[in-house]
Amino acid sequence: MARAQYLEDTCKTALNRVPEMSRIPFRWTVNPYRGCAHSCHYCFARAYHTYLDLGVGEDFSSKIVVKTNVVEVLRRELASPRWSGETVALGTATDPYQHCEARYRLTRGIVTALADFRNPLSILTKSTLIVRDLDVYRRLNEVAPLTVSMSVGTLDEDVRRVVEPGTPPGRKRLEILRRFAEAGIRTGVLVAPVLPGLTDDEEHLDEVLSACAEAGVAWAAAIVLHVRPAIREHFMPWMKQAYPWLYPRYVDLYGRRAYAPRAYQEEVSERFARLRLRHGLAASGGGRPMPARRQEQLALAV
Repeated sequence: MARAQYLEDTCKTALNRVPEMSRIPFRWTVNPYRGCAHSCHYCFARAYHTYLDLGVGEDFSSKIVVKTNVVEVLRRELASPRWSGETVALGTATDPYQHCEARYRLTRGIVTALADFRNPLSILTKSTLIVRDLDVYRRLNEVAPLTVSMSVGTLDEDVRRVVEPGTPPGRKRLEILRRFAEAGIRTGVLVAPVLPGLTDDEEHLDEVLSACAEAGVAWAAAIVLHVRPAIREHFMPWMKQAYPWLYPRYVDLYGRRAYAPRAYQEEVSERFARLRLRHGLAASGGGRPMPARRQEQLALAV
């Protein structure tokens, strides 16, 4: 991987409203960084780099935009009377705990602001760096709904090193989740993406879900790989080089579509659901928690 270059910039808004048609179960997100040094080859957020006139390949993992004023802007928005206190999602695009967070500490600032305003949070990361901020998450968990989740698509190190080379091993991620669970914080795992021919078999999924249960994870969900047109130019040639024996199958599954055929998705979903139940894991992190300010209004009304 190329050495990352950090491009400092400012933002006018911190809270981003999610489009109504989005599959994300939250209406508001915050993204302190654009681009990601984790360099996951399947990442759909690669497409967003084209908005900056940058490439979806090496540029995505080597030219990282840092929104240096995001915490200041977020605090202003949280203080606005127009803000209702809805759940904020972190980690819906690029990872908020990628390597540069150790230097910039923007995600810590965001979580601290949310704790100060008693605002619900759902965060998803692949990074073990999150444990550094366990004290802030403890404080937020005392005053607002909180879910801390890890994306753990595989425990197979041979696959991880090729597919997402900038990330820590899956078992190390689960070790960190165990610490959050022991602190009384609700935790979850997104088994994503499920990769056809690599991580979709029963043995593989059972290994991941068994480890989740051992770590005290509350819920687990799976997402089958999708290859949007905007990242196909990076992903498909990479797949042909990395896994040439699987390339014809990926052409068949994704050559003319972003999502795998429904029959394949249902096959994986049924397998995953059966294994999830075997290990006593819930299906998801639940719906959108009630806005904090609305909770206060109801409490006062009782």
